[in-house]
Amino acid sequence: MSHKIIICDDEQEILDITQMILEDEGFEVIPVIDSTRVEQIIQEEKPDLLLIDLWMPGLSGNQVVAALRLNAHIQDIPVIVISASRDGKQIAFASGADDFLEKPYDIDALIEVVKKRIT
Repeated sequence: MSHKIIICDDEQEILDITQMILEDEGFEVIPVIDSTRVEQIIQEEKPDLLLIDLWMPGLSGNQVVAALRLNAHIQDIPVIVISASRDGKQIAFASGADDFLEKPYDIDALIEVVKKRIT
């Protein structure tokens, strides 16, 4: 059985590339461009991991992570925040993220951090 990952980013190119990389590694990937739908999709799909961008319109990644951590049904899902922001790492961990990946990220680093969190 393959692990299921939700990727949320407001840039379609990032979603496409990240989805391709993770699918090549055998993961099932659900891309989400609208951060306001992430919590609902997590409840429906029951993924093994959330990979989310920090700065997005609607809800920022840290707002999504903070909301997840308050929801008893999904609060334990591992979350990796990705961002090019200088303060991204600090903001990600303050909101409850399990890991952080700086944009632009190295493909090997992405695969390593994902596998570390769900295998």
